[in-house]
Amino acid sequence: MYLYNSATHKKAEFTTHTPGHVEMYTCGPTVYHFAHIGNLRSYIMEDVLEKFLRYSGYSVNRVMNITDVGHLTSDADEGEDKMLKGAHREHKTVMEVAKYYTDAFFDDCRKLNIKRPDVVQPATGLIDDYIKIITKLLDTGYAYPAGGNIYFDTSKLQRYYIFNDHNEEDLAVGVREGVEEDTNKRNKNDFVLWFTKSKFEDQALKWDSPWGVGYPGWHIECSGISMKYNGEYLDLHCGGIDNAFPHHTNEIAQSESYLGHPWCPQWFHVAHLNTNHGKMSKSKGEFLTVSLLEEKGYDPLSYRFFCLQSHYRKALVFSWENLDNAAAAYGKLIAKIAALNPEDGTVDEAALKEYKEKFLQQMGNDLNTSMGVTALYDALKAKTNDATKLAILGSYDQVLSLSLLKKAAAMREANAKAQTAKAEGGYTVTGEGDPAIDALVMQRYEAKKSKNFAEADRIRDELKAQGIEIVDTKDGASWKRV
Repeated sequence: MYLYNSATHKKAEFTTHTPGHVEMYTCGPTVYHFAHIGNLRSYIMEDVLEKFLRYSGYSVNRVMNITDVGHLTSDADEGEDKMLKGAHREHKTVMEVAKYYTDAFFDDCRKLNIKRPDVVQPATGLIDDYIKIITKLLDTGYAYPAGGNIYFDTSKLQRYYIFNDHNEEDLAVGVREGVEEDTNKRNKNDFVLWFTKSKFEDQALKWDSPWGVGYPGWHIECSGISMKYNGEYLDLHCGGIDNAFPHHTNEIAQSESYLGHPWCPQWFHVAHLNTNHGKMSKSKGEFLTVSLLEEKGYDPLSYRFFCLQSHYRKALVFSWENLDNAAAAYGKLIAKIAALNPEDGTVDEAALKEYKEKFLQQMGNDLNTSMGVTALYDALKAKTNDATKLAILGSYDQVLSLSLLKKAAAMREANAKAQTAKAEGGYTVTGEGDPAIDALVMQRYEAKKSKNFAEADRIRDELKAQGIEIVDTKDGASWKRV
């Protein structure tokens, strides 16, 4: 397997400290609000990476933090505390806000078929670990106290800027125009390890420390959590490209200074999801969430399919038209799979092995998910029986996680019911000869028949999003593209 490494700016063969095993860390959400779909693009691609590693034969220990303290709205150590902002907005305690949005985040992950990491650790749970790390950094001269806070001294490093080939637009800057400069710092890129004095005197979460009552800086949490659960040698660190500087840069600085040896050789960064107005964020434009996609009638897995069609290192442009195209392609793919007959022959193990090896080669070239999607269509064209095709598709879907066989089975069942109803003179669906749309219209009927009106409305909205107009008749329904 070959991966691009943001730290070396080259694609190279992926290796691990322990052969056959991967210690993997992925930066988790700051749980002060819902995750938008731009955030979730990173988690989708990291999920594919983890699943592909397992598919390739590795065992994986994936660790993720939950930032529930100490993350400021600026990516440097300035700005407004995000957790406190969320608490004030919703008239709740910080921990109530953290729990609500943590649950919401994992609910979105479930809808997108994103596997929960092996270890999920809220930042507030390891305060003693951060204090231990900071204490050693002070003792060894890598940190200093100033103005009541503890700062990391970046001048002690031979090399501080690790990811400096990226555009400034992608990398947050340490000191921003219009932001009050922290005069406690010896160097402009020094960063806070522990706050006892900050702009937020009403900070809700504080702990005792050798330096006074306060709270940890943002960067120290990821180092502490990873060292506890991944050990001293991390194989693979993932996150969005906007975290490369200063967050990941500062993680490397403090971790290697604490450990006294190289920490993580492989860095995997996912590019932004952009709109016509630039990078997607919570502060501008329409706040696009998984729930909003559902309200507009989209299956969340259509968005996953949309993400998989592009390479993780390329900025992806979101528009409703682009999502419509992905949703239509996803529906047609399901329909093609539904047309396969599971009873057609037995699985040809030699063919299955051959196609698995092709998939490993295609996806193993820097996690090329667009080639992974192409492999699905290649499997449908394979010169073998349907049982083998379904086995190949099911194998690929262990990584792509598009629920292909499950949705195809549901469509197959809906089509069978439609045929039966038509033969018996019952409910009939007429349209423009697209079995995927026919099946959805039939599923809507079945939902209404069982009085599951919420599901019926969801299917109607999904069809509407694809430009499909349904007209109910006394004998069934007809549909057309508008």
